[in-house]
Amino acid sequence: KSEQIAAEASLDGIYVIRSSVSQERMDAAQLVRSYKGLAHVERAFRTLKSMDLRVRPIRHRLDDRVRAHVFLCMLAYYVRWHLEQAWQPLLFQDEQPPVRPDPVAPAQRSPEAITKVRTQRLPDGTAVHDFSTLLEELATLSRQTIRLANAPTTFYKLTTPTPLQQRAFSLLGIPISL
Repeated sequence: KSEQIAAEASLDGIYVIRSSVSQERMDAAQLVRSYKGLAHVERAFRTLKSMDLRVRPIRHRLDDRVRAHVFLCMLAYYVRWHLEQAWQPLLFQDEQPPVRPDPVAPAQRSPEAITKVRTQRLPDGTAVHDFSTLLEELATLSRQTIRLANAPTTFYKLTTPTPLQQRAFSLLGIPISL
């Protein structure tokens, strides 16, 4: 069966995508891009189920509670997605991935992204983070409310933000202040 094995081996890595959408509405390249876009949906569900958002099954009986639970899960993912977009300069993400004219061609990373991964550093010399380590760094920033026992005075004390914390908040357009 060596001929049959060789024939099957020649098709390794080739896949067929079939659609009911007419070619006038969506050409082959658009169809492949749409199919590959499903990876983003799968990554979103993995994020919801994994340690990132820690969503666990909850047994709701009422329709309104089910809808509210799904809404909150999607909202949490939406917030995370926006944070990742804003924090791309601090993360391992590729800020400007090269445009692929052919959707079947392998994805390429920009030279800047390759440098981030290789050196584990940003252009200014600071460490590159993934989403969870950046959140751990931001978690050390706190604001304390201080009330004196014998006086009606209340004031706030903010820990001094590190340069990384300042940059993360500035990328979000949020000033760090009391």
